[in-house]
Amino acid sequence: MYTSILLQTAIIFALYFMGEGIATLLPITIPGNIIGMLLMFIGLLLKWIKVKHVQTVGRFLLSHMAFLFIPAGVSIIESIELIQDDWFKILIVCVLTTIITFAATGLTAKAVIRLQEGWKRKK
Repeated sequence: MYTSILLQTAIIFALYFMGEGIATLLPITIPGNIIGMLLMFIGLLLKWIKVKHVQTVGRFLLSHMAFLFIPAGVSIIESIELIQDDWFKILIVCVLTTIITFAATGLTAKAVIRLQEGWKRKK
C-alpha cells in the first residue's frame, strides 16, 4: 500500500528542514535544499526511505516544476533595472552552465550504465 500523501509530504519537508538546519551549521555556504536532496538521495540509497514513501508527492512536484519557477521569474522581471547593464554576461553564464550541465549529466549517465553493466557481468 502506498504511503498517504500527508506522510509523503511530511517526509519531504522534514528532509528539507533538516537540510536547512545542517546548512546553518556548516562553515561554507551550501543551500539547505541541496543538502536536503542529498539526505533524500542517501536515504533512498541506504534504503532508509523507500521510493513508495515519497513517490506520489515527488511525481506531483516534478510534474509541476515549471510552475514552481514562476515566482523566481517574476522577481527577476521586477529587478530588471538592476541587471540591465549585465544582461549579456548573464546570458553567457546561463548558456555555458546549461552546456556544462548537459555534458555532466551525459557523462554521469554513461558512467552509471558502465557500472550497471559491470555488475550484471559479475553476477
